[in-house]
Amino acid sequence: MTAQSPASLLLFSMGLMLLCFTSGVADAQKTWCVAKPSASNQVLLLNLNYACSQVSCAVIQKGGPCYYPDSLVSRAAVAMNLYYAANGRHPWNCYFNNSALVVRSDPSYGSCTYY
Repeated sequence: MTAQSPASLLLFSMGLMLLCFTSGVADAQKTWCVAKPSASNQVLLLNLNYACSQVSCAVIQKGGPCYYPDSLVSRAAVAMNLYYAANGRHPWNCYFNNSALVVRSDPSYGSCTYY
């Protein structure tokens, strides 16, 4: 066994702590984008159409895992989150003209997984 210098042990310990800290923080800060409950149907439809013009919305099509519940707010929320996730999960990618919210609680349900 070779003797380690105090400086190298300190650097190793700090690196290990940083690794543990950053891996825990990444999981703790995962966010999703959902439609505001107060958003109008007209705005939700615009959001849905825009998001689906930018990303694949196959999961909300008939037969997809997020098709039910068959409501505009549900489909818009899934589409808005797909757009948000595809564009880096930045707050500005969940603005949708102030009709969306960034949440820290996973909105997935049944077989519908929010990414």
